[in-house]
Amino acid sequence: MSSSTATTAAAVPSQLLDALGPPIDWHYEMRREAQQVLPSIYLGPYQASRDLPSLEKNGITDICCISESREAHLFKPRFPDRFNYLTLDIRDATDQQLISIFPKAKQFIDNALQRNGRVLIHCGDGLSRSPAIMTAYVMASYNVSSEAAFHFVQSRRFCVSPNMGFLHQLDAYEPICQATYSMAQHQQPLSNRPSIRRKRSDSEEADSHACSRPAPGFDLQAQQQLATWGTNIR
Repeated sequence: MSSSTATTAAAVPSQLLDALGPPIDWHYEMRREAQQVLPSIYLGPYQASRDLPSLEKNGITDICCISESREAHLFKPRFPDRFNYLTLDIRDATDQQLISIFPKAKQFIDNALQRNGRVLIHCGDGLSRSPAIMTAYVMASYNVSSEAAFHFVQSRRFCVSPNMGFLHQLDAYEPICQATYSMAQHQQPLSNRPSIRRKRSDSEEADSHACSRPAPGFDLQAQQQLATWGTNIR
């Protein structure tokens, strides 16, 4: 197993990997198609957004279309009567600001998933802009680092290559995600927080009662680092 694959496997929930199935056997021609990166979320180039039979086959209901103003007449929504669209104006440039756009994209995706929909995220070639948005979504949804999230996205669509400015912004987005997740955990009722206590053996339980010791509390630091399957907010 490569170091990047090991990092990915250690960072994302095992249920997620099981749901996606075996790794993709990548070949060059696949860059023209969309790949399923997360359950019900696909990533690809503009060509994928024009392929109506494939969209219907994959059950796509919502499309996040990423382009810049000079491309708008080319990368416009093709089937507005069939799909829900979100159009994001993003340049593939190192000085393009992304962090303020991430929440809008995440909300669009989450809203679709809550309706049991399926989402396609695309830009022109599916190499830089849409993979950056996809990576940010993985970070914000599964509480993983920018590096682990990028390796995960790359394992599903091998050709992704966000520009260096986008990669730096993903690094800067990491502590924002961590803080958001930590705040969300503190705001949850105690009964709804994931418990990470080890179940004690009968002998330990007996010793505990004999000594009148209180049950150990939650390890908050470890709890915050726990990757929670199905959680869409940090």
